[in-house]
Amino acid sequence: MSNERFDDFKEYIKGKKAAVIGVGISNTPLIRWLVSLGCKVTACDKMTADDPVLKKNIDALADCAESIEWSLGGNYLSHLEDDFYDIVFKTPKMRFETPELQALKAKGSVLTTEMELFLNLCPAQIFAITGSDGKTTTTTLTAEILKNSGYTVWVGGNIGTPLLDKVDQMWSDDMVVLELSSFQLLGMKTPADVAVITNITPNHLDFHKDYDEYIQAKVNIFRNQGPFGKVVLNAGCDLTYDMKDTARSRVELFSYKKENVMRTDSPLYRRAYVENGRLIYDDKGSKTDICGVDEIFIPGEHNVENFLAATCAVIDYVEPEDIAAVAKNFKGVPHRIEFIREIDGVRWYNSSIDTSPNRSLNTMKALAARNEKGVLICGGADKKCIYTGLGDAILNVCDRIIMYGSNADLVTDIIEKEANGRQYEIFRIPDKEGDVYEFPETRDAVVNAYKEAITKAREWAKPGEIVIMSSIGTSYDHFRHFEHRGDMFRDLVNEIE
Repeated sequence: MSNERFDDFKEYIKGKKAAVIGVGISNTPLIRWLVSLGCKVTACDKMTADDPVLKKNIDALADCAESIEWSLGGNYLSHLEDDFYDIVFKTPKMRFETPELQALKAKGSVLTTEMELFLNLCPAQIFAITGSDGKTTTTTLTAEILKNSGYTVWVGGNIGTPLLDKVDQMWSDDMVVLELSSFQLLGMKTPADVAVITNITPNHLDFHKDYDEYIQAKVNIFRNQGPFGKVVLNAGCDLTYDMKDTARSRVELFSYKKENVMRTDSPLYRRAYVENGRLIYDDKGSKTDICGVDEIFIPGEHNVENFLAATCAVIDYVEPEDIAAVAKNFKGVPHRIEFIREIDGVRWYNSSIDTSPNRSLNTMKALAARNEKGVLICGGADKKCIYTGLGDAILNVCDRIIMYGSNADLVTDIIEKEANGRQYEIFRIPDKEGDVYEFPETRDAVVNAYKEAITKAREWAKPGEIVIMSSIGTSYDHFRHFEHRGDMFRDLVNEIE
């Protein structure tokens, strides 16, 4: 079976000039793929060749390096103004209005991204999930349910493997499940077949012009869907609930609370909710009982909502038994309240994915629902988020808090404001700007800070309690991404004798 769109693209790109801006996780295989199709590629990155991550990616391209021109370092975009490129692939965190990109556009260059090209060329059914919280778990659940039903499933976007260079291996009856961030969706014109928005709260406002731009980026996941597309919206979030009025595709609603999905009495909306402790899918009054809330292995009301969102996404393609089987057996995604080990009666957890106050708040709610008590290790970089409610949620679980990160003042302030007479202790590890885990000369400083945090947590935690690393901020003050932070924390905990 031929993929005509891919065949057409191969003919188009051969002999063309392309600039790829950002030599990262997704653009490295993109560069190799373009070269293999006969494209002349210039690879651009603001880091220099001695940066350890960039060096690793350059080394990975060694076998096709002779076909690549490089533009690296502080002036990595300067040559773009003087040259001509048929197509330019920007990194997700570069804005389209960047002057160098606009200069290329004025010359006639096509400006796009690796993800948008994939959406255009993919022959398979595409499920795309976005949201401020829960999108990774919902993406993984969607993929696992489809796999359990027997489909060939490809997982990509923010998680999994970059997929563009595998598009020629996909078939029309395959399923592709993507997690998409607001960075990837900014300026996106190509919709998914099935789109899910888990929720929207203020996030990434250190990048977006304002909150409205962040919201509108999320809307791009379904904005251009036609009548046969489907968008799944959280009815418990006013912002996403109201998006039903702008959708031109089929709308399905989910929420833990039944009254949220019933805010509209129209029978045309299919809905998923919890009723009498059971996950229910309601199609115009015909109810399908999926499973009990208490049968879901991973804890937390927010994870029940992740299952409800995934149920709406896949219900047309699977049997209810497939959803229930995953609910009962899915152990969770790494870095999300991930159990590491038990030491002297204390259970240690890694939740490095908690890159915003709202994520950490949900983690604390899930732990409180299990009556957990213990020690919190936290700290990261702020994204101009709202911290209201976080202090109360923390103190419901942890009255001993260890902080290391550039947002420590914000966390301290909200705990003090919301303590309401509750007693707590804070141990703060000095945060030195410029200490970065990736660089050999500063790695020890970061590692030693976390070792100090772990030592203090061992001193404080009592048998039967927990130690949870929930960051409340991005990893960008000391790490390249949250996985690095979580992996390092896990390794350090596993080294304890």
